[in-house]
Amino acid sequence: MEDCLFCKIGRGDLPAFKLYEDNHILAFLDLHPIRKGHALVIPKAHHVWFEDLPEPLAARITTCAQRIARAMKQLHKIERVALFYTGIHVPHAHAHVVPMLHVHDVTSAAYLQDGLDSFSTPPTLPPNEMTQISDALRIAMETQSS
Repeated sequence: MEDCLFCKIGRGDLPAFKLYEDNHILAFLDLHPIRKGHALVIPKAHHVWFEDLPEPLAARITTCAQRIARAMKQLHKIERVALFYTGIHVPHAHAHVVPMLHVHDVTSAAYLQDGLDSFSTPPTLPPNEMTQISDALRIAMETQSS
């Protein structure tokens, strides 16, 4: 897409602090990092949703993210690196690779009930509701075409 920010970066029309590049993906530093070293891995082809990525492309992104994570652990002497996909600010599938220096570097409000120095466990849903959700998701997954 002509106007997509990540398509422009992937084509080389906009600069990036590149970490890795091949014909299908590009990894570069996030300009607005959660922590120093926060990286993005994008497909060069435009895909809005991560679930629409062809499986080999999704695997390629994950493999690259794993390599970045191992490097982050070595450089930052940290135990954990987060990997997650979002599409909130740029409608182009992209994976975030974030070195976690604090337990809440990548978190949800559900885990913050007891404050920043703790990690709250959200309440568990009743078993019958968990059964309904798992049954519905499993059926929906079985009806999808691969």
